[in-house]
Amino acid sequence: MTTVLIADDQPMQRFGFRMLLESQDDMTVVGEASNGTEAIRLVDRHHPDVVLMDIRMPGLDGIEATRRVIATGARSRILIVTTFDLDEYAYDGLRAGASGFLVKDAQPEELLAGIRAVAAGDAVVAPSLTRRLLDAYIHHLPASPTATPQPEDPRLASLTDREREILTVIGKGWSNTEIAERLHLAESTVKTHVGRILAKTGARDRVQAVILAYDTHLVTPA
Repeated sequence: MTTVLIADDQPMQRFGFRMLLESQDDMTVVGEASNGTEAIRLVDRHHPDVVLMDIRMPGLDGIEATRRVIATGARSRILIVTTFDLDEYAYDGLRAGASGFLVKDAQPEELLAGIRAVAAGDAVVAPSLTRRLLDAYIHHLPASPTATPQPEDPRLASLTDREREILTVIGKGWSNTEIAERLHLAESTVKTHVGRILAKTGARDRVQAVILAYDTHLVTPA
């Protein structure tokens, strides 16, 4: 059973989410929050598998709430819900540690699939869409290295050459199937490499791996 916490300041939105989720045999809603502060408190109390986190809420917003939940080391995964698919706040949410984002007008089956994916440790945002989001808000990213040699990011130090190569193409938006085909690997081998990359770098999921690839300049905007 996947436990879900709903954080949204609109009662009707929370009601709609609850009705949808509780119609599923494998999901249950453990609580509702109308602002970020309440969401943090309920995460600490219920330890939900997934938090549906609105961005714009009174008081503490969803981005800061996400940042604080992740900072506690909680294993709850955050799924940002936003009005626009390229809302800059959604980007900030991913940077804060969210496992992905969905648009509020997504189809019910998309929301359900997204929750199940996040609960299973996968990223909800498709790699290509993640890259489009990052490209759109590239001004938020660290400046590109200058001619002065820059020390290598310690998160990359333990990666093998193959793992570094795969992290790079993950950042370019390649799916596991594309990686397998283009690098002539079995898809199961790719999945193993991806798992090791996440473990070694401390990235929570594929979305965070894409951000890492940008932050460390393995990938630059197209």
